[in-house]
Amino acid sequence: QVQLVESGGGLVQAGGSLRLSCAASGRTFSNYHMGWFRQAPGKEREFVAAISRTGIAQYYQDSLKGRFTISRDNAKNTGYLQMNSLTPEDTAVYYCAASDRYYFTKISTDYYYWGQGTQVTVSA
Repeated sequence: QVQLVESGGGLVQAGGSLRLSCAASGRTFSNYHMGWFRQAPGKEREFVAAISRTGIAQYYQDSLKGRFTISRDNAKNTGYLQMNSLTPEDTAVYYCAASDRYYFTKISTDYYYWGQGTQVTVSA
C-alpha cells in the first residue's frame, strides 16, 4: 500500500496563495491516481481535484477551475495542489488520496489511501 503525508497548510489572508504537497511512500506512486479533497467545519468532505497516474489528465471541481492547479512529480513521489486567490470559503482540512482504480474520479470512495490532512485557514 501507499502512505501519504500532506504539508503546506497554514494561515493566509484572503487573496493569497498556498501550495500543498503530498509526499508518498511505500508502493510506487506512479501506480496511483491522486486526488485532493477538503472538509470544512460542519460540512461533508468534498472533491477538489484529481490527476491521472502519469499527470497527463486533470479533473477539477467546476467552481475551483482557474484558481486551483493539481500536479505531480512521480520522480519525487510527490503531488501538489497550488491554490490561488484564496477566500475564507476555502478554509478547510485538505486531504490527499490515492486510487488504483482504472479511471480517476471525483468519488471519495474510489480512493483507498488517505493522508492525515493539513489545515488551511483563510482570513478575511
